[in-house]
Amino acid sequence: MKKLLLAAIITLVAAPAASAQTYIKTRVHTDAMAAMGQTTPAKDETLETWIGADTYASGSGNSWLIVDTAKQAAYFVNHKDKSYVETALPIDFAKLLPPELAPMAAMIQMTATVKPTTETKRIGTWNCTGYDVALTMMGMPLSMRIWATTDVPFDVASFNAKVMPTILQGEMRMAAAAVGEFAKIKGYQIASETTGNIMGADMHVTQEVVEITQKPAPAGIFAPPAGYTKKTTLSVADIRK
Repeated sequence: MKKLLLAAIITLVAAPAASAQTYIKTRVHTDAMAAMGQTTPAKDETLETWIGADTYASGSGNSWLIVDTAKQAAYFVNHKDKSYVETALPIDFAKLLPPELAPMAAMIQMTATVKPTTETKRIGTWNCTGYDVALTMMGMPLSMRIWATTDVPFDVASFNAKVMPTILQGEMRMAAAAVGEFAKIKGYQIASETTGNIMGADMHVTQEVVEITQKPAPAGIFAPPAGYTKKTTLSVADIRK
């Protein structure tokens, strides 16, 4: 469960924004963690995101989420085993769980409270405003500081209204109340820092956008590749990723 929670946090802190074909590169760093005699080494990842007029695709490595608001569909793609799970919008994550995790649906769901601040900071080329976020998952509290900006060349408000709820429901397992809290964040999340204690292990995750570019998206990026196997539920490995 520690890996499941950590994966969810990394997804959240690196979540992106929108317009006609926009590429976003985000660097994510997770400090080493030690708990119950096991040590997880520090990890650096690059999260890539592509956004079209009605589409969104984002992932790191083999695990990607695709959202198509025109089709009212989302796809969880696993490039390693060439499979995907398709679901209608809005996402009901409980229906996507494998049988062994179905009884834990309510416990896995995350809550959130967002508090806007008046603090500002320039990060890279973006003028940002700070937001404090309190998260709870499986009874464990986590704290985030998010820096967001509207100083970007795409319609962030449209993205936050159309696509962000799907990301929060599908990857963060958030209920409607928590999704509503994130609506308080005006703009795109440029950087964040997350801290907490997961089953006795101190966690520290940072993320920062290093590139936002408008350019043509790769062919086929907004749909599961042809020939991939369609599954009805996610596997435990899918959820951990």
